[in-house]
Amino acid sequence: FGSCLLLVALSWRASTGLPVPSGSAESSAQCAGLFRGLLLNITELLKSKDLCHGLISSNELTVLNGNTVQACAPILTQNSGCLMQTKSSFNESECVQSIFRDLAFYDSAIQHYLKSSYYRPEIEDPLLSPTLGIIQNLRKNCSLMSDGGNYSTEDDASTMWEKNSFENRKKMCKMMRGFHARTITFNRAMGYISSGDHRK
Repeated sequence: FGSCLLLVALSWRASTGLPVPSGSAESSAQCAGLFRGLLLNITELLKSKDLCHGLISSNELTVLNGNTVQACAPILTQNSGCLMQTKSSFNESECVQSIFRDLAFYDSAIQHYLKSSYYRPEIEDPLLSPTLGIIQNLRKNCSLMSDGGNYSTEDDASTMWEKNSFENRKKMCKMMRGFHARTITFNRAMGYISSGDHRK
């Protein structure tokens, strides 16, 4: 059983990863840096006492509905007692489009939060604006990866925030924890895609 787990772990390539090599090497390197930067940014953001401190328990998070985790996971099949990765069932295009759909949602949600009257601008602007900038850079500079898809999430994001600063802060904290988990998925998926294993 242990060897099966090791095989799955090695085949999943849980690295920070590189993006789909669609375009110049310079563009791919830039996108890889932005995905890594997003993960590092959110990791540091969640360490800040100003975002979540004292609001909710440490294990509460809000995970965005969607199929990114399923769309971006290598398909595993049973083979002689071990789970093995199949190469033909993974849909690269669906995975990348799902990632950029998620980025569009978080872009819109953070923008609406920062435009609302129910948050602490002097504290939260410096915390969230860099994250928003990275998301927008990814969407602008790496959009070829997603076939230039324009994903509308305005309705979902605009109704998310309440007229209550405390409740909004709790929601933002949970959302950013969920986004952190999703960003790990993004980086793993990009590492898997760039490896080309699913094309062999």
